[in-house]
Amino acid sequence: MEKFTVTITREFGSLGRSIAKELSEELGVDFYDRDIVEEVARKLNLPVSTISDEEERSRHGLFPRMFPLGTDEEYMQDIIYEAQKSIIYDLARKTSCIFVGRCSDFLLEKEKNNINIFIYAPYERRVKNCVESLFMTEHEARKMILSVDRARNAYHKKYAGYLPNHPEHKNLMIDSSLLGVSGTSNLIAGIVRQLFPE
Repeated sequence: MEKFTVTITREFGSLGRSIAKELSEELGVDFYDRDIVEEVARKLNLPVSTISDEEERSRHGLFPRMFPLGTDEEYMQDIIYEAQKSIIYDLARKTSCIFVGRCSDFLLEKEKNNINIFIYAPYERRVKNCVESLFMTEHEARKMILSVDRARNAYHKKYAGYLPNHPEHKNLMIDSSLLGVSGTSNLIAGIVRQLFPE
């Protein structure tokens, strides 16, 4: 196949990360999610736990606890974003791969052989996914869906200038409850193979 990139943005609880993982196995390419966090932590000489998926939260609760008084939280978030951007560009230039979140859709939208995908699901199905796959209580699931979606939306809006589910910046938007994880990854794999054949 031609070299390509796939970016996946998703609603919390839609199983977008699981779909990306299966898609990477189906296509025989790497997918990057928390690996980017680990690389950012290495570059900035910070613990992974400091950055993790919470880098999107900024003032929504994490940064004020992470950094000492007098530190500009927004400035630190900008540093983390710039490090992530550099890593995403470097990886995308080397070989075919899949990226989950972190404004990769915005960063790679104009690159050759890139497809931007948004994964969503009905709210109650997302709650069920959180309970069954992430072993949360229903109350925890509803709370996490609200807080994580809000944080991701704020982060994406800040750096990309639009929400992660904006249809003008997506090539494909799919309800993961329709086909499930395997069915959705198989569908996307078929589209990728059609778009970027050998």
